[in-house]
Amino acid sequence: RRLGYRPGTADGSYQQRFEMVGIDATMPPTWSFRAGGRSVDLERSSDFIAASGVQSERSRIEDAELVFVGYGIEAPEYGWDDFKGADLRGKVLLMLNNDPDWDDALFAGDRRLYYGRWTYKYESAARQGAVGAILIHTTPSAGYPWKVVQSSWTGEQFELPAREGEARLQVAAWTTEEATRRVLAAAGQDLDVLVASARSSDFRPVPLGVTTRLELDNRLHRVQTANVLGLLPGSDPSLADQVVVYTAHHDHLGVGEPDEHGDRIRNGAVDNATGCAQLLAIAEAFARRPQAPRRSILFAFVAAEEQGLLGSAYYAAHPTFPPGKIAANVNLDAGNVFGRTRDVTYIGYGKSSLDAVIERHAREQGRVVRGDHFPDRGFFYRSDQFNFAKIGVPALYIDGGVEFVGKSPEFGQRAQQRYES
Repeated sequence: RRLGYRPGTADGSYQQRFEMVGIDATMPPTWSFRAGGRSVDLERSSDFIAASGVQSERSRIEDAELVFVGYGIEAPEYGWDDFKGADLRGKVLLMLNNDPDWDDALFAGDRRLYYGRWTYKYESAARQGAVGAILIHTTPSAGYPWKVVQSSWTGEQFELPAREGEARLQVAAWTTEEATRRVLAAAGQDLDVLVASARSSDFRPVPLGVTTRLELDNRLHRVQTANVLGLLPGSDPSLADQVVVYTAHHDHLGVGEPDEHGDRIRNGAVDNATGCAQLLAIAEAFARRPQAPRRSILFAFVAAEEQGLLGSAYYAAHPTFPPGKIAANVNLDAGNVFGRTRDVTYIGYGKSSLDAVIERHAREQGRVVRGDHFPDRGFFYRSDQFNFAKIGVPALYIDGGVEFVGKSPEFGQRAQQRYES
């Protein structure tokens, strides 16, 4: 309002309110797996993390069989189907993280596609009628250490309200590689052999001879949050009904487990106060122009990104402009705090017609455009621009470069790795 932006919603509000369902699942201290006469107990947090897949007071797996389904991918465009028509209703699916990455002609090589994201895995398992799914965590396959799973999946989790008839798992879980090996060994199975078998399009699901049960007590409550939308109407009568949407998420992880100093507050100074600050600076720059841009500009500070891109998902389902009138989405998530760079990182390079726009403006700054420096981590699918891409909007995520002025060539990646550790 101070910058002169109009409310961005149809009802004249700056807030696009929506409901979320909070699910706080209580995990038992141990999770038992049985194979023949043997039993293996996994320890909560150190070996497994389990979350409710349903929005009810209890989620339950009852004496269900484990089936290894490789990557859990159905991708007809690559001639790949890990399920082969197997009846997996009521099973617990054990799945590899990531996607096949050893051939540039197959799943884009080491560039992770959505098929390799944990969200896809759980959605894929639910479509098969499975009662639960377990992802095998390794740091290389996930792109982050086990402690990220521990912190992100512990405590209250938020979702948009479930849609009627939506396929849902009872339990969505992770296990460490070492814990998974123990469970498989009890059934005479070797994880390395199973992984090797999954590296073929001829792979078929493998019943493991392991059964398990798990019950989670869930505390539910419904809460309201909001996307914050400010609109600058376009100056060209023929283009003003089109809009460029700038996004940054205004949430972080909130309150979590204490660190070594006892601090429980997750401030989110980098992720994503930096993105919000950049959006405000860009909004102020547009407001100072003697004439508004030809297209309308919408600044959207979206909610609950850390809970699964929920705010942008809600906006994509209830857009204030028709998707065909959204000319582009520019998303800013965790800005560069390490110094000036000679390059700019463009997450999503090669995915839309925005490439030429970014290249032109980088040249004006004497910079070069680089694609994702960590293509195996699937960053394009991990921030809010993905929900715009899903409704057909050209979308990009601009990130800091890695070629820092006055620094060694290794400085950028080392700084990022230190931050993440």
